[in-house]
Amino acid sequence: MSQNFQPSSDDNQILEDLAKEEIPKILSETNNKELSSNLEQNRYECRSCGYIYDPREGNKKLNILPNTAFSAIDGTTFACPVCRAGKNLYKDIGPREKPSGFEENLTYGFGFNSLPPGQKNILIFGGLAFAAACFLSLYSLH
Repeated sequence: MSQNFQPSSDDNQILEDLAKEEIPKILSETNNKELSSNLEQNRYECRSCGYIYDPREGNKKLNILPNTAFSAIDGTTFACPVCRAGKNLYKDIGPREKPSGFEENLTYGFGFNSLPPGQKNILIFGGLAFAAACFLSLYSLH
């Protein structure tokens, strides 16, 4: 019952031509959509006090709704909720998932440089907790 259908060489050529034409168009469209949405979701850090504005969270104190891009916030009325600095003192620090550190340093070491800050914290403090647990387990030896 099972039959193997093999496409002819003409069919293969047509498929290759379509792939060459359509795939780059689709990739460029998705890349443009991702870049525009990523720029809207970039976090901004106050250079005065270190407060980080995350568009996903917004700010309840300033009545800024979640998913509000930093560029959509009025610069004349916006002030840092911690130090009251203006919008012009904020710098773009990129998206939340971006690995911390300089791009040229991400390849050094054991691969920990490519981890996002949250995962680095888990690794560091998890290691400290494990070391403390091992140290405390020595009290069970008599």
